[in-house]
Amino acid sequence: MTARSYLYVPGDAAGKLAKAAGRGADALIVDLEDAVRHTGKAAARTAVADWLAQGPRGPEIWVRVNPGSAGHVDAKAVVRSALTGLCMAKAENAAEVEALAAVLDQAEEAAGLAPGTISLMPLLESANAVFEARAIALAPRVTRLQLGEADLAADLGITPGPDGRELLWARSQVVAASAAAGIAPPVAPVSVEVRDLAAFRLSTEALARLGFVGRACVHPAQLPVAHEVFTPSAEVLAAAGALLDRYDQALAAGTAVCLDEAGRLVDEAVVRSARRVMGMAR
Repeated sequence: MTARSYLYVPGDAAGKLAKAAGRGADALIVDLEDAVRHTGKAAARTAVADWLAQGPRGPEIWVRVNPGSAGHVDAKAVVRSALTGLCMAKAENAAEVEALAAVLDQAEEAAGLAPGTISLMPLLESANAVFEARAIALAPRVTRLQLGEADLAADLGITPGPDGRELLWARSQVVAASAAAGIAPPVAPVSVEVRDLAAFRLSTEALARLGFVGRACVHPAQLPVAHEVFTPSAEVLAAAGALLDRYDQALAAGTAVCLDEAGRLVDEAVVRSARRVMGMAR
């Protein structure tokens, strides 16, 4: 089932790490990159590897590894059966993803895991990465993309406003690249709004309308909002189910189109959206 929330947890914060699995997030992203000072990288890597070895239960567990060769070292250290995948910081192109995937081939074998157990979620944080989004999405082990908007905005030299319209093109590019590659929709980017949850809700709803599914969160207070936005209501599920029933009846009668309860045309494209809604039911 597609995660609705991805809670970032600093890899060098033992107290937060110990409590992370019980925070209520659908997935965790344990951070070995920006949240960890340079001099603490090795210690954080060891701490996260030890924590994973204990087999924490509950949410999906991802680890955000550092870019380049440092990320390869991270990957070799943290591959455990409890790990869902690696969030690849500052992914620039498919070749970098392929290199990390090759490291995982060896790490999985060493850990006694089946080939392909560990997924990759590249984090696109530059103009070049956005242009390379489709190739990155098609790279080995990639199951989802994520957009890193703070770094991207700095790279582009833009200052996003409250509605984020300045980043609309990049957001849509990543959604389209994911769909073209046949992988899951991308994870919506983080927001620093941890007190104004009304604003956080508005931005999350806007990202959901753009095609993102699930949101990266920097604070547990954001989790309930992300879950509400990305969980279809009973009314929405009932409408989608009724539409699918009508379409099945139309097919049985020998036609590939029908009308919904409001008299609007229903064809395969509309049905695909309804199936997606049903797939998000909890």
